[in-house]
Amino acid sequence: MMAKIKKIDANILRLIMILIVFLIIACVTQPTNFMKADNFRSMAKQMTEYGLMALGVGVCMISGGIDLSCVYIANLSGITAGLMMQSMSTTSSGSGYILLSVLVAILVGAACGIFNGFLISYLRIPAMLATLGSYQLFMGISIVISNGSTVSGIPEGYTMWGTTLLAGIPFAFVVFLICIILLSLIMSKTRFGQKVYLVGTNAKAAKFAGIKNNSVLIRSYMISGILSAIAGLLSLARINSAKADFGSSYTMQTILIVVLGGVNPDGGFGSIPGIAIAVVILQLLSSYLNMFPNISNYYRDLIWGVALIAVLILNFVTNKRKQARLAKAS
Repeated sequence: MMAKIKKIDANILRLIMILIVFLIIACVTQPTNFMKADNFRSMAKQMTEYGLMALGVGVCMISGGIDLSCVYIANLSGITAGLMMQSMSTTSSGSGYILLSVLVAILVGAACGIFNGFLISYLRIPAMLATLGSYQLFMGISIVISNGSTVSGIPEGYTMWGTTLLAGIPFAFVVFLICIILLSLIMSKTRFGQKVYLVGTNAKAAKFAGIKNNSVLIRSYMISGILSAIAGLLSLARINSAKADFGSSYTMQTILIVVLGGVNPDGGFGSIPGIAIAVVILQLLSSYLNMFPNISNYYRDLIWGVALIAVLILNFVTNKRKQARLAKAS
């Protein structure tokens, strides 16, 4: 256990060093554009949505799986809330209908996550195939209920949260910080969190130890679904609309963030703080690239793909070297 704690601390320390070095480079090369309060507020708003989804994907990956449907759960939840607000705003007074719409959207996200968990745990469908299929299902449902169009015209009583600042910090980023803290406590201080790590490390051994693997997996994917729903709700408030195929590039970004944050793709290892720091690093990189007009946005997916492969190779080489050192020591 102590070795694992030291390993996690070392990974977080490495991420913090990367963050500091990148901040120095950005400040030196773009001192006037980068170091602006408005720029940091804009980054805080943008990173929140895919950051929340990355947290959910991280929990699923720690459990030994993956969630490729998080973006489309977010879209489905946002569309559900938007349609409810549209239909109820003309007949309801006060803000009770907004709260009801938000709660229903979160329940939709939880139900989608439970569905994914059921496919993976009880039907034994590989996580990648199960969530790849479910994302098509969730996107199809979103297209049907929205008639393939953008859901807009959201009540101002809700969209105001997309621009609200709390002590100069965007409300969405405050929600993100709260989710990080809560999820960190769940994964590090509760029995459920320990079970997720054990199932991800060795599902068969966890089962023999008396752990109900199916229940752990379903709850892990339910958490991912809820976080995705919150991301969809924040996106709805920020851009005043929701669409079935919005944010399709976020899927690659969430996987990159989780791997960069130190989560083992095979499961059993990783930390929520590491994922959170990786979110900040990726957003800083994205905003930094936007300051160079010669770098087209069409190259963004190429850059994320190259970065993901590079991180995977680096982690593979690092793990091999550690295994070799351990073998020599023993």
